[in-house]
Amino acid sequence: MNDFAVDVKSLVKEFGKTRVVDDVALQIPKGQVWGFLGPNGSGKTTTIRMLCGLLTPTQGSGTCLGLDIITEAEKIKLQTGYMTQKFSFWEDLSIRENLDFVSRMYNLPNRKAKVDDVIARLDLTQRQHQLAGDLSGGWKQRLALAAVTMHNPKLLLLDEPTAGVDPKARREFWDQIHELTNQGITILVSTHYMDEAERCDQIAYLAHGKLITQGTVRDVIAASNLTTYVSINKGVRQFASALKAEDDIENVSYFGAALHISSTNTVAIENVIKRAPFDSLDWQKITPSLEDVFISLMTSVGNDKRDYQ
Repeated sequence: MNDFAVDVKSLVKEFGKTRVVDDVALQIPKGQVWGFLGPNGSGKTTTIRMLCGLLTPTQGSGTCLGLDIITEAEKIKLQTGYMTQKFSFWEDLSIRENLDFVSRMYNLPNRKAKVDDVIARLDLTQRQHQLAGDLSGGWKQRLALAAVTMHNPKLLLLDEPTAGVDPKARREFWDQIHELTNQGITILVSTHYMDEAERCDQIAYLAHGKLITQGTVRDVIAASNLTTYVSINKGVRQFASALKAEDDIENVSYFGAALHISSTNTVAIENVIKRAPFDSLDWQKITPSLEDVFISLMTSVGNDKRDYQ
């Protein structure tokens, strides 16, 4: 048996003349959490929809849960849970009514017991009779996760599931994700939050429809060849504009009282901070953060020049 929950290569998806996904290959081991990163319009959602059988690739091949993504798409749908970016359940139904309806769609046996179980498991008991439309973003997210897991899928595809959700709800959501992986479920989650990406076993970064890099967070940071320095001097913010004007500095970011600068040219960045007036600051070389790498990758790939007309 294939040890990969997802094993696809040369995936291409075209809409008209626009190639939205261009030659993407992924091998996701069973029971892992993978993060899908990339700017808006990079092809993450389209790739996810091809993996779960909702879109047919223009080109490419592979398997999802051991099933052919082209000829066995309907079987894949029954074994995956797909949580969309936008809340897609019925706002005029209660939590319990939504989950009961979903259980009917999947034709699950012992529906009441299934609904009772998922309500208890995701701590929805106190709100089970509340209308979905009256829920906050965090509770809607929890309802959606309950709905896409109640048929016991082997693979979860979560498309920016925590967008607009407060930090506490995001942390609780990720605790639930890792609990699901402990049960052997494989999860692919797209996100713009770097702290969430760092919770993943591996990450894959897409831009302009192409897979730019993938691996563990540590490996992706190491492969970026990025050099980062930080200064926490008082008044350091006033130097930000001048540093941004330096051709050899690829990224300048201000975090609270700290100024981060990064470049893939180590010699050049070190020469810059040795020159006046930057030499008046105390600089410390640090390991680049994933956000430093993310911004560097966005800069290196440039603007998206694909024609969407």
